[in-house]
Amino acid sequence: MSSHPSRRDLFRLAGAAAAVPLLSSCAGAPATRATAPGTFTVYWNAGHDYQAYRTVIAEFEQANRVKVNLQKYQWPDLRTRLLADFAAGTVPDLVEEPGGWVQEFAVSGNARSLQDFVDRDGQAMGFPSDWQPVTVERNSYQGKVYGVQLHLTCNTLFYNKGMLASAGVRPPTTWEEFLDAARKLTKDGVYGVALNQDFTYMWPWLVQAGVTPYDVETKAVMEPRADAVAALQFQADLVHKHKVAPVPTAGTDYSGPQKLFSAKRAAMILTGPWDLDPIRKTSPDIELGVAPPLKNRTAATQAAGVSMFVPAKAARPELSWDFIKRVTTLQVERAATKETGMLMPRKSWAELPEVQSDPITKVFADALPTAQDSSQQVRLTGQLGKWEEQLKVMYQQVLIQNQPAAEAMESFVKAAEGFLK
Repeated sequence: MSSHPSRRDLFRLAGAAAAVPLLSSCAGAPATRATAPGTFTVYWNAGHDYQAYRTVIAEFEQANRVKVNLQKYQWPDLRTRLLADFAAGTVPDLVEEPGGWVQEFAVSGNARSLQDFVDRDGQAMGFPSDWQPVTVERNSYQGKVYGVQLHLTCNTLFYNKGMLASAGVRPPTTWEEFLDAARKLTKDGVYGVALNQDFTYMWPWLVQAGVTPYDVETKAVMEPRADAVAALQFQADLVHKHKVAPVPTAGTDYSGPQKLFSAKRAAMILTGPWDLDPIRKTSPDIELGVAPPLKNRTAATQAAGVSMFVPAKAARPELSWDFIKRVTTLQVERAATKETGMLMPRKSWAELPEVQSDPITKVFADALPTAQDSSQQVRLTGQLGKWEEQLKVMYQQVLIQNQPAAEAMESFVKAAEGFLK
């Protein structure tokens, strides 16, 4: 998945906003100068307001004698706000991002290099040695670190064990088995699967089909092209041809499939750990199964998850770095996983007894080494924004409007070749 896909971490924890009332959670809050005396402004994803992080915030406030102004956004709103801030020169102290923005803003000069802090403190905090390599690569530019991974996630198959058992269906391992299972599970007002309208959810399919999104050497886009088209068409056919999935609703809400799953109207969804907590909270009676990533040419998935960076014009980078150090300790990772099921980037996290002994978390932890970053080559061109806008258009044309994948892919590639020059 964002991450994220990736980046698909958009559930809100019940009651969390009430835990520390001094913090702003208004997406439309007026611009806050990071230099406001005694205030430390953080832009955060609305779904990541964890109690584990509230504890860090309280300790950070006490240690540094500041009040944290935690402004919570959905990703599209956060990006809009951030770009406006960059233009105005009034920036927050720290930003959580959905994967990909760190390199983009390093290229544009809007993110501060953290290499001086890493050189000083990295060994003591286990960075980068204790972080999965993909997370360090995706947050570096020209040999310098610009961001630190907070969550490392991936997308895989969730299924309702009771529904599969009733239909005599085993958890699928390949695309063919998946389609067969979805057909058998679609009946009595229940869909076999629910797909997400968000374009980042197409990456696992493309990764499994062996597609390279962009080759920086040859400048080729979405090759092998036939496999890219087939992977896209396969998803659309689940909706429009086989009718084993409902037509997704366009919008900025990523929780549609999870809600259908929780309501027992879909037997399978393809998602990540961000949906574990809402499923457990809204439908504790569902016996949830999590299976490894599906296999087509290969069994793999996309690296998703979020990182943090410090804007280049942030007034107090030392304070920002102190926050990063506190929120990425193994103890905090452990607490956040216990609270929400979120996956983490430290290698030592994957070795924790509670990770290895939990049948769901272990599936994810075992899949992380197969997770690939699908947008890194594009990010380094500085054209990620345009690339993602065009991907969104293509994905929704095919998945929602049922345009033939070959046509939509041809239009996408033509546009991409234009701005990637």
